[in-house]
Amino acid sequence: MPPRVLIADDDRAIRESLARALELERYAVTTAADGTQALACARRESFDVLLFDVMMPGLDGLAVCRRLRAAGDRTPVLMLTARVETPDRVAGLDAGADDYLPKPFEPAELFARLRALLRRAAPDPERPAELRLADLRIDVAARRSWWGGVELQLSKTEFDLLELLVRHEGVVLDQLTIYQRIWGYDFGPDSKNLAVYVGYLRRKLSATGAPALIHTVRGLGYAVRQP
Repeated sequence: MPPRVLIADDDRAIRESLARALELERYAVTTAADGTQALACARRESFDVLLFDVMMPGLDGLAVCRRLRAAGDRTPVLMLTARVETPDRVAGLDAGADDYLPKPFEPAELFARLRALLRRAAPDPERPAELRLADLRIDVAARRSWWGGVELQLSKTEFDLLELLVRHEGVVLDQLTIYQRIWGYDFGPDSKNLAVYVGYLRRKLSATGAPALIHTVRGLGYAVRQP
């Protein structure tokens, strides 16, 4: 069964061009002309990945993503944006997006990023059903995690990053390794994506009363250690 993708972009030419390109790559494509249509469609149907333009009339892509995440929808979201400044990209990640792609872009890069999101979302039968570190418990199959009795409200990318670090407890994972395992490709040495997500995890863990678990090893990467 082909993966199902929802494309939301108010530019009809772009929307139709993306739809044709993805259909040639054997995706089952649904389109929406604005954020309101996209939100209704995402709530009504099940998709494997969501492709939203940031700037749309009514509800923009960020607002749609926030509403879906607030409702518990963890479908991978790729944001398309003409804005390339770091604050704008961080805003997309804060809204719950899993990745962003600045315009203009090559179709090959779009396809690669969608494949990476789909790989990350696919279940792995070899992964253990549960991970534990001190009072941290991760239910891998259900994609839920707790510190003590308090559940962490994590986006898909946050959950994937926490699972990866805990699975390699005590091991320093370098930035390149984490990018390849979580995003499926390297953003480059100047990217702030990883630091942004580590910050999210630290704040959410701290809010539950958890001690410092994620440690920065300067010049090398990140490691999770017993408190």
